[in-house]
Amino acid sequence: MEKTALFPGSFDPFTAGHLNILRRALTMFDKVIVAIGINQDKRGFYTNEQKKDIIRQAVAGLGNVEVIEYDGLTIDVCRSLGINHIVRGVRNMLDFENERAIADANRRLAPEIETIIIPTAQEFAHISSSAVRDILRHHGDTSLFVPEGVVLPPVD
Repeated sequence: MEKTALFPGSFDPFTAGHLNILRRALTMFDKVIVAIGINQDKRGFYTNEQKKDIIRQAVAGLGNVEVIEYDGLTIDVCRSLGINHIVRGVRNMLDFENERAIADANRRLAPEIETIIIPTAQEFAHISSSAVRDILRHHGDTSLFVPEGVVLPPVD
């Protein structure tokens, strides 16, 4: 039986840190589904189609990665896909505490689904999607912060 994990997030945009977490998750799971969450209350920097394109560029050459988008609770997506593992990445203790709280809530709602928290490699710990967005807004070079080969769409 194939062991699959869901890697959810807004991925706005997908960064080198996200790719680091994804690659490490692939050492533990046969397949990882990168799931772009739709937040009705928040307008994304990029459209979901642009996010999918960016992620597909980033994972080119990696096998066993699928990209989807979803709306609603992450545990409901897991249940509908028959997935029992959620992968989350953290950069620091603040991220960890936030992810732990979400994992605890998910465990209460869906005890059959386990969250695996993976700390990003140190060389990527300073990278956040919000920092990349800020660099983009000021027309800076994001190449050190996004996966090699990824070309981010220009912003208005």
